[in-house]
Amino acid sequence: MGDQHNGAQHHGADLERWRLILGPAAESRTGGLSDENAQRDAALDWLYSRDDDLGKRGVRRGGARGDDSRGADDSPSQLTTVDWLDGIHRLFPKETIERLERDAIERYEIHDVLTNPDVLERIEPSPSLLKAVLRTKHLMNPQVLAAARRIVEEVVQRLVEKLSVQVRTVFTGSRTRKPSWHRRSRDFDLKRTLRANLKHYQPEERRVAIERPQFHSRTSKRLEQWQLVLLVDQSGSMTGSVIHSAVTAACLYALPGLTTHLVAFDTAVVDMTSDVDDPVELLMKVQLGGGTDIARAVEYGAGLIDNPRRSIVALISDFYEGGSEARLVHLVKQLCEQGTQVLGLAALDEDANPIFDHQMAARLADVGAHVGAMTPSHLVEFVAERLGT
Repeated sequence: MGDQHNGAQHHGADLERWRLILGPAAESRTGGLSDENAQRDAALDWLYSRDDDLGKRGVRRGGARGDDSRGADDSPSQLTTVDWLDGIHRLFPKETIERLERDAIERYEIHDVLTNPDVLERIEPSPSLLKAVLRTKHLMNPQVLAAARRIVEEVVQRLVEKLSVQVRTVFTGSRTRKPSWHRRSRDFDLKRTLRANLKHYQPEERRVAIERPQFHSRTSKRLEQWQLVLLVDQSGSMTGSVIHSAVTAACLYALPGLTTHLVAFDTAVVDMTSDVDDPVELLMKVQLGGGTDIARAVEYGAGLIDNPRRSIVALISDFYEGGSEARLVHLVKQLCEQGTQVLGLAALDEDANPIFDHQMAARLADVGAHVGAMTPSHLVEFVAERLGT
């Protein structure tokens, strides 16, 4: 029965592939599509249904485009190209994505976002558009790239401003029971103030006259000789994490007593620490896509560590190892055994919705790594807790 079931699954998958190739007209023979393949079909239709040759041959992919103008003009409010780019990077492998992007630009001359600087100047920057720019900047000419940089700068600035507030809040220290002579509204101690001024209670007015307000004191976080090594997987599926890793590193870089490194990797390793204080420049240099050799990146990160017991290695990846899985597990185990805090993050963006290799994540957790999904603010809190010990 098991072999029959597997055979039926393979047969169904083959039929869906033929349906994707032949279009809606074949559904009477192939059957319909799964939700994910329906999204793939819509993405292909958005691009290839504009092929004039289909009409000459009497072929119509059908339905997904709507009207003929969808995505084909240079209207500044037209964001369908951005949505399409985001979709294909989620739905297709790297080789297919490169072909689709090349066809969009060279074969169908879709210029609205990728190659028209006037549109880039007018379009509203957004995180979604930032992802699209980073994914396609290798296809842009210098003039368009200059216009696209504005989008990178504006979105990154917003992210930095938001996270910087959270960093300041976390690293200003924690309040204690000890009173303080420093009068700051955020440290006002209501309970102690009421107790200290009860003798001034005015029954007729039913209120306490405050003559001696009380305030909390604060302890400072200890930031002595710690290192934070961020290892960031720059494969196409990790675009959001790459963006937020750059922003997080920039916000942590200026903290006293903390040395921050940022290393991007695919099958190669690129140390980007020299640009860590400029997340815009860093993101413009990132090359998204390619394979993944996580073990190589972990080995490089381990070589940066000066004091193992005062170091945090944050591996930001989907944990799909293209190199040696055994070597990766061994390297993480060595780091944990020497006292280094190893943090495996399956996501690092505002949503923290991870898609990752659960089996590899479990193996890393078994040898001592802290594995999960975090937003940038949660990572900041994790670092602060370790630095405060």
